[in-house]
Amino acid sequence: MRWLALIPLALSACVAFPEYRDTGVPISSIATFDAARYAGTWYEVASFPVPFQAGCRNTTATYTAAENGTFDVVNICDTDDGADQIAGTARVDGPGRLKIRLDGVPFAADYWVLWVDTDYRTAVVGTPSGRAGWILNREPVIPADRLKAARDILAFNGYDLSQLQTTMQEAP
Repeated sequence: MRWLALIPLALSACVAFPEYRDTGVPISSIATFDAARYAGTWYEVASFPVPFQAGCRNTTATYTAAENGTFDVVNICDTDDGADQIAGTARVDGPGRLKIRLDGVPFAADYWVLWVDTDYRTAVVGTPSGRAGWILNREPVIPADRLKAARDILAFNGYDLSQLQTTMQEAP
C-alpha cells in the first residue's frame, strides 16, 4: 500500500507539486475516444515523476468495464519491498476525458487521453494541471515509431520532455 502511504505527503505538498506542462499551451483530449476499446491492461513505458510512484517498475494499469458504465481501475507496480497496488474507479467525463477516483484519495483526478493509435495499442494520458503524464502501451516494449508519436503528442500539449522518464519493464 505504498501509494496510499504517500498520498498525504502528495496532498500536503500540492502547492509545490511539480508541473511538467506549460499550462499556457492548450491541451486537448481525443474526440473519438472509444472507452470500450480502452479497457484492458496498459503497461506504463514512460511517465513524469510523481511521488506516489517513486521506485516503481513493471507498472501496469488495468481498466475493467463495470455494469454502471464506469471502469474498475487497478494500478500495480513492483518495488524493492514487493508488489504494490491501488484500486479505484474511472468514469468517462467527456470525449477522451476520465475522472479517476482511487481508494483512499479524497478527490477525483482528471485524466485526459491525449492520443491513442488507431488499434488502441499505445495511449498518451495527461492532466490539465500538467502535474502528471504517461505513455502507455499494451505490451511492455513499445515500438520506436509509436514512442516517437507519443512523445510528439506530449510536446504538442506543452509537456517538457526533458523530464519524461522511462519506466523499467522487466520480462516476466
